[in-house]
Amino acid sequence: MQITYSFRLYPTTEQENTLLIWLELCRKLYNIALEERQTSWKTEQKSIGYTTQQNKLPAFRKENPEYKALHSQVLQDVLRRVDAAYKNFFDKRAGYPRFKGTGRYLSITYPQVDKVRGTFSRLANGYTYLPKIGFVKIRIHREFDLSSAGRINVKLRNNQWYANITCEIPETDPFPPLKPKSVGLDVGLNTFVATSEGALIDNPKHLRKKEKYLKRVQRQLSRRQKGSRNRHKTKKKLSKTHLKVANQRKDFLHKISNALVKQNDIIIAEDLLIKNMVRNSRLSKSIHDAGWGKLITYIEYKAKKNGKNFIKVPPNGTSQTCICGADVPKDLSVRVHTCPKCGYTDNRTLFQPK
Repeated sequence: MQITYSFRLYPTTEQENTLLIWLELCRKLYNIALEERQTSWKTEQKSIGYTTQQNKLPAFRKENPEYKALHSQVLQDVLRRVDAAYKNFFDKRAGYPRFKGTGRYLSITYPQVDKVRGTFSRLANGYTYLPKIGFVKIRIHREFDLSSAGRINVKLRNNQWYANITCEIPETDPFPPLKPKSVGLDVGLNTFVATSEGALIDNPKHLRKKEKYLKRVQRQLSRRQKGSRNRHKTKKKLSKTHLKVANQRKDFLHKISNALVKQNDIIIAEDLLIKNMVRNSRLSKSIHDAGWGKLITYIEYKAKKNGKNFIKVPPNGTSQTCICGADVPKDLSVRVHTCPKCGYTDNRTLFQPK
C-alpha cells in the first residue's frame, strides 16, 4: 500500500530560482514530446511510445545544453507523464492531451530515492537532499518510516514549495477482536455524516463560506489587464484563498476519518458513484465541496494501515423503502423521507431503511 506524505519545503532564493528554471524546461520538454507524437501520427500514422522517446533523451541533451543541468530521472518522468496522458485518453479517463501553457507545469519528480547520497540523511536536522539542487530545508510535522520512501515529488502551490514523499507501507491484516465494534455511515449535504449509532457531523461547507469573497476577487481579476502586476497580485490572492479552502477541507476529512477508524473495528459505507451524482447541476458544487470521495479514500487506507475492516455496500435502493415495507422512490434532491402509506417522516440522511 502506498501512502504519500506532504511536507513544506523552504528553499533558498538560489534554489528556488533553479527549481523555477527546471519547471519551465520540463514544460517545454513536455510540449516537445507531445508535438513529436502528434506529428508522427499525422505524417506517418505511427505511434511513438515512452521507450522510443526516452532513448532519444541523451541526444536531445547534447543538442540542448541547458537540459544537462537537470537530473536525468526528472526528464524521464516528464516523458512518463506524456505517456500517462495518452493512456488515460485511450482508457477514457481523460480528454485528449493538451500542450502546457506558461505556469501550467508545477512539479518535478524523482522516481527513485537516492539513498546513497543521503536523500533523507539529514531529515532529523530539518533538511532533505534533492539531487542537483542540494540540501533543502524541510519541515517534518509527522513521523514516517524513512526506509519505505520510494519517490519524491517537488510541487509549487501558490508560491509555496512542498515535498510529496511516497512510501510503500505493508497492509496490516485485520485482527478480529472478541467483541468487534461496527458502524454504518451515511453521507449527506446538510448533515455531512450520520452514523448508525445516531451521531451527527455537520457539513462545514468550506467553499460556501468563502463563496462571496471568491466571487468578488474573481470579478476583480476579470477587470485586470492581462500581463499587468495588479492581475498577477489578484490571481495570487484568488489562488491563496482556494488553497486555504482545500487545506481546511483536507484537515476536516483527515480528522473525521481518523476518529472513525480509531473508534471502530468495522466501518460500512455506501459505494457511491460520485461521478454520476455530480452531473446534477444543482448539487454538483455542494457535492464537490463536501468531499465524500476523499473521505471514503481516507477511511479505506487508514483502515488497511490499522488492521480494521472497511466494507463498501451498493447504494442501489437505499432510502427507497420505508420501515413499513412501502416503496418510496425519490431522487437525490429530495432530502426528507415521507411515506404516503404509514405517514412516517424523517430526514433522509438519518432515515434507516428496512
